[in-house]
Amino acid sequence: MPLPLVMRFIPAYRERRDAVQVPFFTRLLEATESRPQRGAMLLIRRRGQKVLIALMWLSLVIAAAKPQWLGEPIEQQKAGRDLMIAVDLSGSMETEDFSQADGKPADRLTAVKTVLRQLANERAGDRLGLIVFGSSAYLQSPFTEDHRTWLLLLNETRIRMAGPSTALGDAVGLAIKLFKDAETEHRVLLLLTDGNDTGSLVPPVDAARVAATEDIRIYPIAVGDPTAVGEEAIDLDTLARMAEVTGGQAFEALSSEDLIAVFKLLDTLEPNIFESVKFRPRTDIHWLPLGAVLMLYLLLRTLARLWPLPKAKMPQ
Repeated sequence: MPLPLVMRFIPAYRERRDAVQVPFFTRLLEATESRPQRGAMLLIRRRGQKVLIALMWLSLVIAAAKPQWLGEPIEQQKAGRDLMIAVDLSGSMETEDFSQADGKPADRLTAVKTVLRQLANERAGDRLGLIVFGSSAYLQSPFTEDHRTWLLLLNETRIRMAGPSTALGDAVGLAIKLFKDAETEHRVLLLLTDGNDTGSLVPPVDAARVAATEDIRIYPIAVGDPTAVGEEAIDLDTLARMAEVTGGQAFEALSSEDLIAVFKLLDTLEPNIFESVKFRPRTDIHWLPLGAVLMLYLLLRTLARLWPLPKAKMPQ
């Protein structure tokens, strides 16, 4: 901004040279009894032209500041809860003790997928994540609000793709790690399994205690036959303790109808949460003062052609 003031005190550029060659210049001086002089012709700017130049400079300064136009406030709804779903893919999940809507038998994983599809369609206010576990736990889908992509990744899961065993505690441990980057304070882990822990590095209950310190609620859902024995037996006591230490609740689902009932109850325990986010869109408008500079320059040139600048002689 102060640059024009500095330029005001800088001497104007002048160049000494003869503009006109007059023949017999010496004789002419003797005849007229005049003394030769050297002088400079200075152009005098009109007041209006000075104003235009000042406006051009001001417009350039404004354009350099990159002005922006703030639009009207826009309110958007974003997910208010992070819901991680851990699905057991051990070999026992292929047991066909569930039934589909048409009455045909279905394995446990197919029944779980059917209900999870319904869950994804109804939980528009949640960011969903997906963990699959067997002998180890793996991340199938990070937290996302794109439920369509989440469903595609769910459909790609297969029995035994994570190993034949059930690493229940490792699945909880992986969920804890993923929740550390969660964007919301409402953190829920939905754990679907049909067996007991058969080889986790961290016992399931100990992992649940760590989850409780991170404000993560665990809802274990036992699917399948509770009377099974051996490695396929469901450890209902462990699942209940995991839910208790985290403030969640354990469920049993022996059929597709039970699974649907459980998820309806979850809708009551963990209703949809939306968080409102307001922002004002910004639009760059630096082109406006630049356009003003161009228009002022054209106006200045037009005025210079229509009204030539007056001249003043300043002898030296």
